[in-house]
Order: sequence, then structure tokens, then C-alpha cells
Amino acid sequence: MTDKFDGFPKHNGKPTPLPAAFFSDLLPLIDDLAELKVTLFLFWALFQKEGRYRYLRRRDFASDGALMRGLTAAAPDVSPDETLDAALEGACERGTILCAEVKTPHGVDLLYFVNTVIGRAAIEQLEAGAWKPGDAANPVEILPQRPNVYQLYEDNIGPLTPMIAEALKDAERDYPALWIEEAVRVAVEGNARNWRYILAVLERWRTEGRSREAAEKPVQPDGRRYISGKYADFIEH
Repeated sequence: MTDKFDGFPKHNGKPTPLPAAFFSDLLPLIDDLAELKVTLFLFWALFQKEGRYRYLRRRDFASDGALMRGLTAAAPDVSPDETLDAALEGACERGTILCAEVKTPHGVDLLYFVNTVIGRAAIEQLEAGAWKPGDAANPVEILPQRPNVYQLYEDNIGPLTPMIAEALKDAERDYPALWIEEAVRVAVEGNARNWRYILAVLERWRTEGRSREAAEKPVQPDGRRYISGKYADFIEH
């Protein structure tokens, strides 16, 4: 006997969005009912979470009674835990779901993401070690991606010119990325939004050391005492 559905209630909360490609490209490929249920559950559960990098752990799937009952119905002769593991493995092999193994102070966790631009960025951050322990709800806090030096300049200083782009390329070679990011911050806070000032800060740090005192020490607005090298004469203040 088929279980009967009574229909959606009048007030059913906010709808769960699904990308159009789910119906046009992915749905025709899924040939396993349990995999389909796990995939839909992932979309729904991640939509309930907050933050840029959203993920589920295996326990988040296994602790949902409705999902596990659905997996039992999909494969009555197999334990729902086995069905869950097989469905997750199938969705990962298909490429719908991305999985990363992370070693936390509490043990090893498997984190599951939807294969989107943000999901792929999250995996890259995890592989780069750009995360820190979080709280009980989110034991792994994935750190935001650092902007590249060109984006950093455009977002905080101004449009790129070919000469500035070449100077930034040299700066990437000569200074740590963290120094450049911090020097841009110093320039913004000092209301000196120009490359000459940023380079003055970097060169001073290289000469005097990047201690907290050096980082907070004012730089001459025109940077003339500190500027040297092939860009000193034509990078405008």
C-alpha cells in the first residue's frame, strides 16, 4: 500500500531554492532513490544554516529521523546507515556533493558541500589549511579567501593601470602577501590611498622590521624619504 501525502500546508515556511541545473542536468543522471533523497536533504539542510561556507557532517544526515525513514523505505532490506553511506558515496562520485576530511581536536570529521563555486572555494580553503576550530554547531570555521593583490588594490585604492599592475607584480615577489594586505589597510586608515604610500610602508618594514611599533608609525604622506627603485619617479602621489 502506498503511503498517502495530505498536501502542503497553507503556511509551510520559506521555500528551498534549487538551481535550474538540478532539474535540467542533474536529475536525469540520478538513478538511485536514496542518492536523490540525500541530495535533496543536503540542499534543504544547508539552506537552514548561516554563513558563507555551509556544510553538513555525516551525523547531520544520520540524526534526521525523516531522512533515515525515507532511506529505509528506499532500501528496506539494508540498514539505513548503510544506505546513507552508499548514497553519500554515490553523490560524491557523481560530483553533486564535495567531501573533505578534516582533523579537529575532537577527531576526524567528514564535511559535505554542494558542488558550487562557494563549495569548491571551501574545499580549497580546507586543503590550504585556512580554517580554525569552531563551536559545537560548526566545529570547523572556514576562513574567507584572501583577495589577490590586484583585487585588493582595486577594492581599496583605485583602478589598475598597466604601470601599477607591474608594480604590484613586483611587490608580490618582494614582500609577503600579508605585508601587502596590511600596508593597504594602513594606507586606507591614513587616508593616503595611493601606491607610493603603500610602497613606502613596505620598504620601511623591510628596513626597520615589521614590529607593531613600526606598523603603527606614521609615514610621510608623499613617501619621498622611503621610496626607491624603478617606480619611484613615476608613481604619482
